[in-house]
Amino acid sequence: MKEKLEQLRSQVLESLDKLSDKKELDELRVRVMGKKGQLTELLRGMGALPPEERPKAGQLVNSLRVELEAKFDEIEARMEEQLKNSRLAEETLDITMPGKRRKLGGLHPLNSVLEELIDIFRPMGFDVVDGPEIETEYYIFEALNVPKDHPARDEQDTFYLTDDILLRTQTSAAQIRVMEHLKPPIRIISPGRVYRADEVDATHSPVFHQVEGLVGDKGITMCDLKGVLEQFAHEMYGPETKVRFRPSFFPFTEPSVEVDVSCGECGGKGCRVCKGSGWIEILGAGMVHPNVLSVCGIDPEEYSGFAFGIGLDRLTTTRHKISDIRLLFENDRRFLEQFSR
Repeated sequence: MKEKLEQLRSQVLESLDKLSDKKELDELRVRVMGKKGQLTELLRGMGALPPEERPKAGQLVNSLRVELEAKFDEIEARMEEQLKNSRLAEETLDITMPGKRRKLGGLHPLNSVLEELIDIFRPMGFDVVDGPEIETEYYIFEALNVPKDHPARDEQDTFYLTDDILLRTQTSAAQIRVMEHLKPPIRIISPGRVYRADEVDATHSPVFHQVEGLVGDKGITMCDLKGVLEQFAHEMYGPETKVRFRPSFFPFTEPSVEVDVSCGECGGKGCRVCKGSGWIEILGAGMVHPNVLSVCGIDPEEYSGFAFGIGLDRLTTTRHKISDIRLLFENDRRFLEQFSR
């Protein structure tokens, strides 16, 4: 038994010195130490020994098992360390090498200008609200004091889905929904997409964007409207920008005004952009009509307010001197990349 154990020991140690990878090590471990391994077979053969020799033989077998297990564990640990060091060497990064610059996207110019606009009005106390793009005639026309025979109600100007349901033509509907559920004081802006049956050209599109503004409280006057819109124009276009208010008419405001700013291209001298006038129209506004307040359950004798509607597309094209509104919708990367730097 002792000779067989010594012979097995020599064979295993010799085989261990020739191993090159962990797979071979595991196979040798099973072949020697497994349930059907060589050492286990020797242990089972102890039954043929005389009873007085069995304790000594058992000690020799266990001693060899402990020695071989330690040797296997030692070689396995060394192999794993070598494998780790080899992998680390292969994965080493040269931090002195220049990196690869990745292209970053940017905001669409419409969204960029909208964020600027929100940043201007929020410090003035305005909240941002939203409204549905599919509306009823009541919110788009009736509640806004638009008469039944108004041209805006014609199918040639408006996208009707049914006799009473349509794609909203203005974000002004949001002010009705707000005033129905929130009583003054009110300060909100409502940006969103709107739809009108316009022919597509350099300045018109059947889909465009508006930002509706509304202020309602006791003692609100035209002076408040003028102050807010002048502040907006100076922050959006620069402090040197001149602002002009012209009388106009909208069914939902009285009195009503159109608001122009001095042309940023020529400084008000007259050029192709402003068609020689020196001014560019940017929005319509006015004092909220008493009928609109009454429809929403607000007493026009106690409260007053003003509203304004800003064309976001017009604002964007004048802000960035874009000559054709269609560029905002064509998704031409050459155009859009100019705004992502």
